[in-house]
Amino acid sequence: MRQSIRMSTQHSLLLVEDDDELRNALARTLRASGFLVFEAGSGEEALRLAHSAKPEVVVTDLRLPDTDALALLPPLLEPHEAPSVIILTGHGTIDLAVRAVQLGAENFLTKPVEAVTLAACVRAACVRRRLTLAQNERTPLPQLVPQRIPRATFSWRSESMQELEDRVARIQGADCPVLLLGETGTGKSLLARQIHDRSQRTAREFVDINCAGLQRDLVESELFGHERGAFTGAHGSKPGLFELAEGGTIFFDELGDLDLSVQPKVLKVVEEKRFRRMGDVRERSANVRLLAATHHDLLGEVTQKRFRADLFYRVSTVTLFLPPLRQRTIDIIPFAQHLLGRLTPSAELDDEATALLLSHPWPGNLRELRNVIERAVLLCSSGRISARDIVFDQSASATQARPAYEPEEVSGAASSHVRPKTLDQLEREHIVRALETESGHVESAARVLGIPRSTLYQKLKAYGISRRRSG
Repeated sequence: MRQSIRMSTQHSLLLVEDDDELRNALARTLRASGFLVFEAGSGEEALRLAHSAKPEVVVTDLRLPDTDALALLPPLLEPHEAPSVIILTGHGTIDLAVRAVQLGAENFLTKPVEAVTLAACVRAACVRRRLTLAQNERTPLPQLVPQRIPRATFSWRSESMQELEDRVARIQGADCPVLLLGETGTGKSLLARQIHDRSQRTAREFVDINCAGLQRDLVESELFGHERGAFTGAHGSKPGLFELAEGGTIFFDELGDLDLSVQPKVLKVVEEKRFRRMGDVRERSANVRLLAATHHDLLGEVTQKRFRADLFYRVSTVTLFLPPLRQRTIDIIPFAQHLLGRLTPSAELDDEATALLLSHPWPGNLRELRNVIERAVLLCSSGRISARDIVFDQSASATQARPAYEPEEVSGAASSHVRPKTLDQLEREHIVRALETESGHVESAARVLGIPRSTLYQKLKAYGISRRRSG
């Protein structure tokens, strides 16, 4: 009997990109994430490999030397058990994205795309493809045991990170929503994965969604799925990301960028564990745990009515703050050496390189440090990395603006033990600010904050805020 679904737990993909350096870098990262990766540099080579290797997903650049991805879609999607196709482009438009999806593309991502985001999209596409194949063939879906990629452990030395790890350990038995705050590049995605791995849901899927990368016209379909005919181009039914995360964890990265029109539907899933696909009247269950991250001041977004207050209070049951790297300089060199050990165990930093790393403000945080170390390994002509091998990201600004939730820095040298403001402190400040704006009128302030007047009265009492009414 023909085997219609791959039983291997290792997902396979074909990466099509004519830029050799970019393709090699992406392939290396995807292989490190556990994927079986085939590579092609042209459309002709891609079709040949797709026929012989039968990958589950094809990730292709839009523009290729001999064709483009839109022309590749029909022959790629023609055979039975066709792969899912994800298109990458540096020239993204909504019209182009809609056209690609209408032709059968699974997703459309604009360059530059984070390797973590791409890996999450590929993994979601692989799982969704297996679900669809099982539904179409009316065969039971084989039990997929997620592959556990060994992760090198690292022990932070700063007290702020040790305290954070203690808090993570205390909630590992809980199943509540968690909101991760911190600047871009501080490791929020990695912490979300760590929380999932330590939870009771670790044997099920971890679905990573970058809200900033979701096309506005397609976001509802991506999250909740759709039925055939739900909109122009919906030629068949498609499960959404909440279905893929069933029994596991769904992580909303950059939650502050989630479209306002979709937020009530996400809130319903969090509160009632139910949702509907687009074009369907039947409700489906959603046994998922929600984790979220942002570098935005969400309370400020609530005040400006760009984010729903009820969703904010629901997802922030537990709030964890990741301090920027410049506030914990004691972690810089140990983490750099940790990265070196993973890339090339024999390499080491000389004294000048160490001093240069310590003097940098690291506006890009851990992500920038990783880029600098990887670049240094490529530039180094010997096993000893010197100052001339250290090249910082040109786009990084040493005067990057701090988000509103970042704690005030201690004067002088950067401190490794600076406590962030608590959520209660931030909430109190926003309530006081709203009252001042509305001249002490509680009802008006409640409307600005997006909460019931009775709730605001309770908070005024709890925080000991006296309303000085004027006018």
